[in-house]
Amino acid sequence: MNENNFAKGSMSKHILHLAGPMIIAQLINVLYNIVDRIYIGRIPHEATFAMGGLGLCLPLISIVIAFANLVGMGGSPLCSIARGEGNLDEAEEIMGVSFLLLIIFSILLMGIGFVFKEPILWLFGASQDTFSYANQYITIYLFGTIFMLIGLGMNSFINSQGFAKVGMMTVLLGAITNIILDPIFIFGFSMGVNGAALATILSQGVSAIWTLYFLTSSKTILKLKKNKMKLKIKYVTEILSLGTAGFMMAITNSVVTIVCNSTLSIYGGDLYIAIMTIINSIRELASLPGQGIANACQPVLGYNYGAKEYDRVLEGIRFVTIVGFLMMFMMWGIINLFPSLIFSVFTENIDIKLYGIEACQLYFFGFFMMAFQMCGQSIAVGLGKSKQAIFFSVFRKVIIVAPLTLVLPRYIGISGVFIAEAVSNFIGGGACYFTMWFTIGKNMKALATNDK
Repeated sequence: MNENNFAKGSMSKHILHLAGPMIIAQLINVLYNIVDRIYIGRIPHEATFAMGGLGLCLPLISIVIAFANLVGMGGSPLCSIARGEGNLDEAEEIMGVSFLLLIIFSILLMGIGFVFKEPILWLFGASQDTFSYANQYITIYLFGTIFMLIGLGMNSFINSQGFAKVGMMTVLLGAITNIILDPIFIFGFSMGVNGAALATILSQGVSAIWTLYFLTSSKTILKLKKNKMKLKIKYVTEILSLGTAGFMMAITNSVVTIVCNSTLSIYGGDLYIAIMTIINSIRELASLPGQGIANACQPVLGYNYGAKEYDRVLEGIRFVTIVGFLMMFMMWGIINLFPSLIFSVFTENIDIKLYGIEACQLYFFGFFMMAFQMCGQSIAVGLGKSKQAIFFSVFRKVIIVAPLTLVLPRYIGISGVFIAEAVSNFIGGGACYFTMWFTIGKNMKALATNDK
């Protein structure tokens, strides 16, 4: 019961203890797709169209990730709160329900994906040159849907118990497998895009197997048990309600990517879709430190909230906000200082570099403001405040980015697509954090005062 007790000791140390391995784990997880893009960007005579085809698959991949977030980010904070209350039996029931939901969603997603993938790719902005690459990649990727959902979704339950290093190992095993298999399949067996997809799903399979091994072993606090795998309506409702925030974040990313690709296909063509694919890769990497520290606060805040340690919750909120902002400011500085070097990692195409660097600087203007959305949303999720968390997820992407992406290019050309993101960083980040502080923050202050 005292193992990984977040209600004792320094809040900052607890958060940082989880943050380090979680940031590394997220970095490794991002490498699944980033490594594919780096290798695909070097396929002789096909790189630009192959990269564009992969970019068209990103919204579909985001949808798969959305369902992993729906369950993982919904169930794991509830487990933390139940564990903080001392109710381990309930926490295990929540985990069992979550596992069943991931299995159900993986089967549904794979079936729907195979039926509708071709019309969806055309709708997302595919051209005659990029469609075949996109179709090849997503066809193989869909076979690994169950691996992605189990590996990513259930790993949240490892981290929520305080086993961040084990969670890191989960994705490390998969990433190493992917990095080894990618060049073998893509270039050694001359499989191209097919090889990248096959390497990805095999590596995700390794991660999923390791996750299930740990959660059924004697090393974990909460065990995944067959007798706890029952779809109780109460838990299903709570998991899906709280997980909607993470779900909406991934879905809105997918929506914005679709809108961007469709707009870019009109104003810039396949070249700019390839550029946006690289920019998305840079964003995923640059977001890791801020998102990692924000995610690390969730189990710590949730545990203390369940234990009614409201002063400690406030202390954690202040700490994660300051550190998150400093991390994102540092990443913004690196992108602005070394854009050419960063682009060179992904491509040797002179045109992509030339136009991509300018687009990158517009896109990432004010990127550090994203820290406030990351912190605001993670705090809400960690404390089980589903309504606030959903608002944070939807507001910036759906209400700001998507409309601006459609409207601005009509007046200022292709630059409008990238400026839309910059505008949203300031408006969305600030609005999300202030909303969190004046609702959740004030409530925590009141609870802390009443406890004294």
